[in-house]
Amino acid sequence: MPLIAVCAAWAVFWGSWSALLPAIKGELGLTAGDLGLALSAVPVGALPAMALAGRLARGRERTALATTMILFALAVAAIGLAGTAWQLALALLLVGATSGALDIALNLATGRAERETGRRLFQPVHAAFPVAVIAAAPLTGLARSYGLGVATVLVIIALIVAATSLTLPTLPQGRGPQEKSTGDGRRLWGAAVVLGVLAACVLIIENSVEQWSVLLLEEHRGATPLVASAAPSVYMAALTAGRLAVQALPRVPLKVLYVVAGAGGGAGIALAGLGGSLFRLGGEATAGFGGGVVVSLAGFGLTGLALGPLVPALLSRAAADDPSGTMVWGVSTISYTGFVVSPLLVAGLSGWLGLPAALAALGLLGLPLLARAAIQRR
Repeated sequence: MPLIAVCAAWAVFWGSWSALLPAIKGELGLTAGDLGLALSAVPVGALPAMALAGRLARGRERTALATTMILFALAVAAIGLAGTAWQLALALLLVGATSGALDIALNLATGRAERETGRRLFQPVHAAFPVAVIAAAPLTGLARSYGLGVATVLVIIALIVAATSLTLPTLPQGRGPQEKSTGDGRRLWGAAVVLGVLAACVLIIENSVEQWSVLLLEEHRGATPLVASAAPSVYMAALTAGRLAVQALPRVPLKVLYVVAGAGGGAGIALAGLGGSLFRLGGEATAGFGGGVVVSLAGFGLTGLALGPLVPALLSRAAADDPSGTMVWGVSTISYTGFVVSPLLVAGLSGWLGLPAALAALGLLGLPLLARAAIQRR
């Protein structure tokens, strides 16, 4: 299906990006501080672009998605032209802006396809992202080992993204910007804020696993680099399994997904963070794969399995409740702040509590999800 292919192509870049960072840092002679500042340009570009894209793309979903894909492909290829830190930052500003716009356009197009076909699509479309990330990272490492430079890899990714846009003519064209919502704007935005904040709680945890799980296993569990590097993949695989499981079942009520995500996701990240304290072997683990490592990996897997279906389900609900796309736009944009907040939150908590306890403390973000389920039950 075109929407699944689009999401997978988009994820190919983000899966490859982490594997390219060491080479980019070395080729440009950047310090860790230089690289951190350049990377901060991604969310700076994404948030305003998401706000603008939602206003322009509603009712023009197919055209908007094709346009943002071509622009994203050009921005990806442009990274390879950067020769200094500020040029890299500028390129990543464009990547952030086009990626954010692509995020909005994809969610709006998926919402329209759900309404017009009656099929549940958000779960399989969003499941394509972690699968592509898992595959792209090692393939990029393999390409580098065969001598392909950063610029060459980026051009290949850009061509994949651009080629995938050719599948989009099969999507519904849309009825234009005149399509109206079924409620007043204030009520819709109020509902979007609630759903967006709940989704942001999930994405804060997700981003923390992606950014901090390897460090936790290496520095606090004694895992080898090879074993530690498996943590994000374990999470992503479980995330995919959770989404596909919910897709295969009869429609699961949203309040049930709130309970599963709040209880299972909160307990999972707490288990991952505190795994070393709960499982002591009395010595260093053999080959860096002791009980604490196993418990933490199990915690990351439980977190992904429980949290995975919730954000697609929230977007599906938003699309069903508002044909104009306003709620999908709002939920997508507000929830993205979870990715922005997560690094600062975990860094601040780590300075106060240490990294294991900081990750465990993120389990408290499951409480708003449980509270929402309790409110819906009443």
